[in-house]
Amino acid sequence: MVHLNSMIEQVSKPVWLLMGLILLCGVTIADYATGSELSFSLFYLLPIAIISLTFNATVGVAMAFISAAIWLFIEVTTTKEINSFVHLWNTIIRLGFFLLPALLLRAVERERMLARTDFMTGAINTRYFNELLQREIDRSNRYARPFTVVFIDLDNFKVINDTFGHTFGDTLLQTIADTLKRNLRKTDLVARVGGDEFAILLPETDEAAARVAISNLFRKMSDGTNDKRWPVTFSVGVLTMNAPSISVDKTLSIVDKMMYQVKNSGKNNIRYATYDHK
Repeated sequence: MVHLNSMIEQVSKPVWLLMGLILLCGVTIADYATGSELSFSLFYLLPIAIISLTFNATVGVAMAFISAAIWLFIEVTTTKEINSFVHLWNTIIRLGFFLLPALLLRAVERERMLARTDFMTGAINTRYFNELLQREIDRSNRYARPFTVVFIDLDNFKVINDTFGHTFGDTLLQTIADTLKRNLRKTDLVARVGGDEFAILLPETDEAAARVAISNLFRKMSDGTNDKRWPVTFSVGVLTMNAPSISVDKTLSIVDKMMYQVKNSGKNNIRYATYDHK
């Protein structure tokens, strides 16, 4: 499934859509030309599967209904002696058959989402964040574009958890995750990478842009906790990478140390740096 997804991502969605529609037209023509003598039901699954994998299960379901409607049209126009009930019955059976790829994909999508998501906050988890960071490193090397990685630690979270209880701690984490996602771009990624630590990946972001974005984010988080009178502050490390040849582990190690430098020097602050080594 991983290799298949990689292959699909290498081709643009419009191309896959065109291929799926061409295949559907080809199957339709062949099905109509042969009439009821030969069954082409199985071949409808190919364009449905292509569209489902390229887009999502919902589009796949729509494709299944279109395929079933086409099949019904062909059956009605080529086998007039069959009564309406038989047409209806056959269409329902074919529709159920055509829905299989989309429904299976929906189940796979759900499992994949659960495997990539932190159940408490809805942010992505460490494993998926590392995978996406590797993609960004590869893209940065290829196109010489910068990106920025951010580590955020909630200061004194253990004390807060012990004092106010785990329910309060969970609510705090969920609120911070929501604040991060709400105040970043859609292309930015938010992950929970520890009990009280979050990581952010800012694609196509140099140090100047990162300073603006993270300063604003820091203010939003602080304002939110101050308004609720929550005794929590934030230690933040911000590392901008300029097309480096560097591993994921080393990148995370550098920004993690930056974040701890903030914690060890008084907490509730941001440290910025740029990595320029080739």
